[in-house]
Amino acid sequence: MLIKNRIASDVSGSEITPKTVFDNRRAFLKTAALTGIGLAAAGLPSLPAYAARTPFSGVQKTQWTAKSMPENDPLNTYEDITSYNNFYEFGTGKRDPQENAQDFKPLPWEITVDGACAKPGKISFEDLTKPHALEERVYRHRCVEAWSMVIPWVGIPLAAVLKRFEPTADAKYVAFETLMDLERMPGQRQRVLNWPYKEGLRMDEAMHPLSILAVGLYGEVMPNQNGAPVRLVTPWKYGFKGIKSIVRIKFQSEMPATSWNEAASREYGFYSNVNPAVTHPRWSQETERRIGELFKRKTLPFNGYAEEVAGLYQGMDLRKWF
Repeated sequence: MLIKNRIASDVSGSEITPKTVFDNRRAFLKTAALTGIGLAAAGLPSLPAYAARTPFSGVQKTQWTAKSMPENDPLNTYEDITSYNNFYEFGTGKRDPQENAQDFKPLPWEITVDGACAKPGKISFEDLTKPHALEERVYRHRCVEAWSMVIPWVGIPLAAVLKRFEPTADAKYVAFETLMDLERMPGQRQRVLNWPYKEGLRMDEAMHPLSILAVGLYGEVMPNQNGAPVRLVTPWKYGFKGIKSIVRIKFQSEMPATSWNEAASREYGFYSNVNPAVTHPRWSQETERRIGELFKRKTLPFNGYAEEVAGLYQGMDLRKWF
């Protein structure tokens, strides 16, 4: 299923990243993969085979940009996106995932889908990444710690995946779960959270056209440190809702438990919509710092996607249901 909706001005990667930089990096990765030239030989850090793969083919560029965002909002660099991460399964520091996830082998991979659906089953990474299904979408990514990025995700609409399993009328919520493996994910040996990592969406949020299962970025397969091989992206919510390395999706009638809400309910609500009017107990959400920039920006309601998603929460007290 291919969705071609365009919500705002379409921009190409060559317009928001210098074309020579974008093309040269792509060309180098292709050449290295085809000729066996190692990254270390080129004076760059060596990477495992999974991280040095070639780009996806057949990706439809349907770059969605919120109407309230500046036109041509610059992309963060590949280096920014892959070196500054929250992924506690590989450590609590922002640089830990890049350092500690490089030996993680995410393939083969399957996601179990069950619960309130007529056709429970499994879906493989290969099935998710069929060329006709993939899209590239440029989304803003806003973390609760008041930093942000603009990322060109590659993925498939979450709704297209969920519909395959025919959720029933009892499916009011969708619960997600990360891989639990102390050997492959050494950060899980530390009890900083109640593992495995859990997240959830209301059914209408999950079926919204902006919600995607991301399998890559910058036209390439997802780096380990960014949530390989499959992660959730809901751009109007804070980044911790973007559960990584998903192994289970469950339809259910009741609101699912979520990891950060279990750990600190005063700080992390179930909905986790970007709302600058709701102050985190330990810092303000009114401003944010884009990684790579010196000065702060004003935080936009729903991360700039209010026109697209505010209707989902009509009549709700968004200070109570934060």
